[in-house]
Amino acid sequence: MNSMNRRSVLLAGLSVAGAGALAACSGSSSTPALISPSGPAVAAAAEKRTRSGRTHELTLTAAQARVDLGAGLKARTWAFSGQTPGRELRVSAGDTLAATLSNQLPNRATTSIHWHGIALRNDMDGAPPATQTAVRAGRNFTYRFTADAPGTYFFHPHVGAQLDRGLYAPLIVEDPKEPLSYDEEWVVVLDDWLDGVTGTPDDVFAELQQGMGGMHMGEASGGSADSSGHDMGHMGGTDMDGGTGAASSSPSPSSGAGMSTRFMLMGARSPLLGGDAGDVKYPHHLINGRVPADPEVFRTKPGKRIRLRLINAGGDTAYRVSLGGHRLTLTHTDGFPIRHQRVDAVLIGMGERYDALVTLGDGVFPLVALAEGKDATGMALVRTGSGSAPKPTMRPTELDGTIVTASQLRAADDVRLPSKPADQVHRIELTGSMMAYNWAINGKRFDMDNPTVSPITVEQGQRVRMDFVNTTTMWHPMHLHGHTYQLGTGGPRKDTAIVLPRKTLSVFFDADNPGQWMLHCHNAYHGEAGMMALVAYQS
Repeated sequence: MNSMNRRSVLLAGLSVAGAGALAACSGSSSTPALISPSGPAVAAAAEKRTRSGRTHELTLTAAQARVDLGAGLKARTWAFSGQTPGRELRVSAGDTLAATLSNQLPNRATTSIHWHGIALRNDMDGAPPATQTAVRAGRNFTYRFTADAPGTYFFHPHVGAQLDRGLYAPLIVEDPKEPLSYDEEWVVVLDDWLDGVTGTPDDVFAELQQGMGGMHMGEASGGSADSSGHDMGHMGGTDMDGGTGAASSSPSPSSGAGMSTRFMLMGARSPLLGGDAGDVKYPHHLINGRVPADPEVFRTKPGKRIRLRLINAGGDTAYRVSLGGHRLTLTHTDGFPIRHQRVDAVLIGMGERYDALVTLGDGVFPLVALAEGKDATGMALVRTGSGSAPKPTMRPTELDGTIVTASQLRAADDVRLPSKPADQVHRIELTGSMMAYNWAINGKRFDMDNPTVSPITVEQGQRVRMDFVNTTTMWHPMHLHGHTYQLGTGGPRKDTAIVLPRKTLSVFFDADNPGQWMLHCHNAYHGEAGMMALVAYQS
């Protein structure tokens, strides 16, 4: 039984009402007493949040769906209310969200909703088994919390590799005192897609878990120069009529000593990512759920100033994003303002978000998301006037212009953390390799059966420094739940940041949101393999 099935069995046997019991500290004398996700300290912190008095009530139904990806391509996947991305949620800072998750997934699959980037109360974070039990099939669970920080966010499951299905949607928290001036907004969700086309995320993870130990490769850690890994056009098993994707169970091609390579990507290289760009072959890269051959079109008038909200909801792909014929002015990352910076393109890792302003010219322009190192693109169009649409393979020259990553940005003055010494320093060593597919933190895979074993402990009110030390030959987008951290002493405020191979990234945050919070790689498969840890407040 693979770990996803084991996890589902484990969580299905637990009561949702008993989520608090999961937070009880371990009986081991070496484990400190921890604040419960539903304890009084969490409730007290939630009461301090500024509220508007408005509540948004809605139901999000997670179920099997046949989604239209454009160009005649339909895929059987899991989605919220039958569409992917799911319907955008938009609230104002201080509003309360009361979102009921109705789990109608097949095969008794459990699920949850994680509100990515939102600093909310701990027991609403949607991260089984740390903060709740996963919601069983046929059951409902209501997430109720105040979203008091404006910004660009999204939500997705936090069970198994469900992140790589269609269960995601944008969450926009508007600022009632918005300082930016613009005419219109365009929310742009990026995704790498294979579910219901070449297989399922479960199929992918099962193959990746075999590692590369049985293959005769040039580099043990996945850095093969085999260009066949760029075969993004492989379309075996394509579900053109909404079938179940059963082709994923058909015999797989192999390479080396009987090693299946139906899904494993080799030869993806990127200097921006420090070498190896990714693990997984994706047949499609989507923008707002559409393939480049049948793209979404944003229609407006020339001269309009547009706010782009860019969200990378992918499982294994960083995207280099540009708008043909234009430069972008970056204004925010992960919901927090930065000193404005003009760029040709921006690199966005999984889980990251960027906001940008752009004044549009007259014509038809491609918004292109280059799958970094994977020789493939997603595309949408901006149409402000007459003109023919560019080809789906169009790559604007801006993609090779000034390309910015988070490390080159600076926090806006009003959100920069006050200078003070760190009260605690934690070394977060990122370990593992493609050879054994043994991704972990500090050499230990996260234990889903006992989540409070070996927590990274902090205390309320502390300034905490975390040193992400990447000992691997792959990059990792590291996401901390419930908080934003600052890159270095003056870098941007973020909740997800790329840690390059063989590099160290130091981040700082204030421990001001008590509870038990997941820290993990936002590569869906690295996290599922065990590159997770628990950041827990001591009681």
